[in-house]
Amino acid sequence: QVRLVESGGGLVQAGGSLRLSCTASGRAFESSVMGWFRQAAGKEREFVAAITWSGDITSYADSVKGRFTISRDNAKNTVYLQMNSLKPEDTAVYYCAARRYMNIKYTQREYDAWGQGTQVTVSS
Repeated sequence: QVRLVESGGGLVQAGGSLRLSCTASGRAFESSVMGWFRQAAGKEREFVAAITWSGDITSYADSVKGRFTISRDNAKNTVYLQMNSLKPEDTAVYYCAARRYMNIKYTQREYDAWGQGTQVTVSS
């Protein structure tokens, strides 16, 4: 069982940057694909980015490609989401997720553990 705790959310002006962190407990972390999803008010949760356990494969939603970077430090059991050039439409609750298998997937149901979420608000 993996327990995930996110941090790093907050309020930022458009064009600014934030870095989210997700720290995992549990031995399964290193064999897991880690992902970030987000859910804006009144909308469904959507895929943002994911990374394989070795960090050699990453995947991004088109809406964040070129602006967001996902990375992980297995020694610290932590995955990061560096968010640059933020836009008001990036405003959402951001969730960290872990998948027990080693291939990246893009839907919620493919992930086995979730954090509690962290709010990101981008003002215009």
